Amino acid sequence: MPIRVHDTKRREKVDFTTLEPGKVSMYVCGVTVYDRCHLGHARCYLAFDLIHRWLEASGFDVDYVQNFTDIDDKIITRANELGGDWRTLVDENIEAYYEDMDALNILRADTYPRCTEYVDQMIKIIEDLIEKKHAYIAADGVYFHIESAPEKYGILTGQSIEAVRSGAGGRVAKTGTGKRDHKDFALWKSAKPNEPTWDSPWGPGRPGWHIECTAMSLDHFDKEFDIHGGGHDLRFPHHEAEIFQGECHTGHSPVVHHWLHNGFVNIDGEKMSKSLDNFWTIRDILRHVDAMVLRFALINAHYRSPIDMNEALLKDAERNYNKVLETYVEILKARTDDHPVALPKPDLSSPQPLAKCLGLLERMGEGFGQAMDDDFNSREAVAKILGMVREMSKMLQSEIDQADRNAFAHYATFLLEETAGSVLGILPTREMAMAEPVDDPRKATIADDVEALLVERSTARSEKNWARADEIRDQLTALGVIVTDTADGPKWDLS
Repeated sequence: MPIRVHDTKRREKVDFTTLEPGKVSMYVCGVTVYDRCHLGHARCYLAFDLIHRWLEASGFDVDYVQNFTDIDDKIITRANELGGDWRTLVDENIEAYYEDMDALNILRADTYPRCTEYVDQMIKIIEDLIEKKHAYIAADGVYFHIESAPEKYGILTGQSIEAVRSGAGGRVAKTGTGKRDHKDFALWKSAKPNEPTWDSPWGPGRPGWHIECTAMSLDHFDKEFDIHGGGHDLRFPHHEAEIFQGECHTGHSPVVHHWLHNGFVNIDGEKMSKSLDNFWTIRDILRHVDAMVLRFALINAHYRSPIDMNEALLKDAERNYNKVLETYVEILKARTDDHPVALPKPDLSSPQPLAKCLGLLERMGEGFGQAMDDDFNSREAVAKILGMVREMSKMLQSEIDQADRNAFAHYATFLLEETAGSVLGILPTREMAMAEPVDDPRKATIADDVEALLVERSTARSEKNWARADEIRDQLTALGVIVTDTADGPKWDLS
């Protein structure tokens, strides 16, 4: 069965094909590094981590490129707010990005270009677009002229250019820019006071947002590549702008053969937003939730579906993840000999429990592969894993002789590590799984803050400053801390 993917451009599932047999070229839009990564970033890069993992498990050699947007209005604004250098801000947030993704067991891309490394390439593309009459020079920069290629409008979103034309009104006059048309977008922005700039044929300035991904992807993959990915919100205007730029510059269509987009993350039914006070950075949530539990929660949904993140979802993920982990440890402990005997042939109809169990596991393994082949359906794949661990645990707890038990444990180890481990990325190493239990690592990250708050709480209570004691209680609750008062003083743990 071939891998099937839902192509955003074609609005249907299609057979996945590659330009070069056995190889996949994949570009995914990366983060704008003005701040720490949030839960939406975790969703996006976990989605494409699964795609990356399954393509490699399917025998493809994947060349995975993911960029960093390291100059942008938001970066300039944040650096000014902090009173620091924008380059320092960028470097700190890129380092934090790697730490967050590593915590979630997201495999590294092969290449992480920064847009500021590609300004010369962007300038050359813009010059070519001007020469081909697809772009024009204005007082405040250079703009792409949408009406130069109207047939490309709405390719990903289905928007009608006629409807946009009729609804234009007087918006162009109100913009205060050099745009000729409200649909046009900036390729180059002229310099503003106290902003970083680069020299160009149109004076000092900096590139627009959209042109960077066209320059980086084409530099790496030449005129076309297999997969372009990103969040659902990037379809318009960012990815449609890339289609205009890339295809008009190269004269080649399509530049991208498969467009893939992941769904949003909502918090308790509402879109995540700072204005709604429900904005979670990855670091925020990992103070309260184990990283592998969060990974489990996010992959236990199809990558294109929206996720409603809430306490019930996380508790369910924790319960099911612990089932997988406990069974994995049980299996590892059952391996007593590195030279297992041969197992019986898998047979669903066999009266022999071991042969029947092997038949069930074989079918679930096939179902796992079919689910991942079907547009990377990780939700169904997770269901197969939960079925596997249920059957594995039942078999290990049944009356089975030691030699068969050892052989079954070897087989089960391989099956889980190939599926839940290599593909879903939710298994620890064998050494970590077998290590003696230690304190929750999340406690170490907040221990100093909690201990200081407990000292202040004791002082407030001794002074009968109940208002302050209540404030401290709320602070501890926000950290996910439960305090128990004992004869030896307060003890604390994570909820």
